[in-house]
Order: sequence, then structure tokens, then C-alpha cells
Amino acid sequence: MPAAILLNARQVSKSFGALAVLDRVDFAVREGEAIGIVGPNGAGKTTLMNVLSGTYALNAGTVELLGQDVTTSSSAQRCQKGLSKTHQIPRPFLGMTVFENVFVAATHGAMLKGEAAYDLAAESLELCGMTAIANRKAEAIGLLDRKRLELARALATRPKILLLDEIGGGLTDAEASELVETIRELRRRGISIVWIEHIVHVLLQVAERLICMDAGKVIADGDPALVMKDKAVVEAYLGRTPE
Repeated sequence: MPAAILLNARQVSKSFGALAVLDRVDFAVREGEAIGIVGPNGAGKTTLMNVLSGTYALNAGTVELLGQDVTTSSSAQRCQKGLSKTHQIPRPFLGMTVFENVFVAATHGAMLKGEAAYDLAAESLELCGMTAIANRKAEAIGLLDRKRLELARALATRPKILLLDEIGGGLTDAEASELVETIRELRRRGISIVWIEHIVHVLLQVAERLICMDAGKVIADGDPALVMKDKAVVEAYLGRTPE
């Protein structure tokens, strides 16, 4: 039997004024699945993430999380139900330490208190390789560590589904690859992953299913090797049909 569907978006559309960014997109995430999303700039990838997470309201369509309609639910409500998202540009709470940033996520996202929140924050930091800098101010750490902090904060909400929005953005290939083992460990723990990334060869180290978007639509969905060879995908990236 196929794994249970955890997140299901049906016919979702999103416009900003006269600009249609998502056009009747269907998107489902199953338990334990690792999905990569690629596409040219302006394809609608990040908007889809923001619609799924509740950052943007839909113009049309529905979103279900764990079998419940969350179309009008806030990001915080979806987070508490098990859907967490990292930001493309890290947004740590400045003035707080690395540990305090993750502790806030454990208290407000996972709804834990006291020792339970402390233990979850410590575990999340350890998993992301940040224990050694737990007491450092968030504004004093470099980009790679800010990316790790984004991931640790998301983990501290105890997600069933984790949306990664270009977590490798701005990093070198080597730095991005450092995050791969952590993300693989999350998969081993049963967390479903949806990952947008421009560094495709890094993405493909994790994703077992690849989706390509263009002009607000899904143009290919399936085995990564087949998707990358799809004529519509090549044309979307190169602007022409391959010979």
C-alpha cells in the first residue's frame, strides 16, 4: 500500500494583482517522502511553499494537512499541526543566543514547556552540529551557521513535514553538501522533506521524487533522472526544445 498522504493541495491558485503566480496546482506529500522542486526563476516555487505553509492566502483551491482542511489556517497553526518551513534568507531572532532561538521554536511550535522544551532544543542543535556555538549571539554567526540555525529551529517544532526553501542558497557546493547528511538523518527519522534548490546536484542527493515548475504550473513530476531529461523541463530552462 502507498504511504499515507500528509499534505494535499488541490487546484491551488495565487495571484498578486494581475500577475498569476500559481495556476491550479495539485501537490501532495506522502509520509516519509523526499521531494525536490526545481524550475527557472519566477516559476512559482517559493510561492507554492508560502501557500503550503500558510504565509500566503490562496485565491482558489484547498490545502489539507493530516486530513484536516487548513486552507484558512495561519502559519503558526499549521506549524503546531506538524508543518514547518525554513526561510530562504535566514531570520534569526537577533539579540538572542543560538540556543534561545531554538528554545523559542520548541515552546511556541512544539508547544512544550520547561525541561521538555530545553531537551528538544538541545537535541535539535546537536543534530545540526551547533552545540559548540549554542551560547553565541545569533547575529554573530556566519551564513552557513545561520542556515543550520534555520534548520534547527524548524526541527524544534517537531515537524512531520519540513519545507526547505533554498537552504543551500548563497553557500558553496561544499557548504551545501554539509547539510545533506543532516537532511538525510531527518528522513531516517521519518520526516517528509520538500526542498526547493538551485544547486540541483546537491538536491538530488536527497530527493527521490522531482517536480519541475514553470509559469505557475507543474510541468513534470516523477523520477529525478527522467524529469531532468524531459523535453518540457529542458525547454523551460534553456528556452528552446532540445534537439
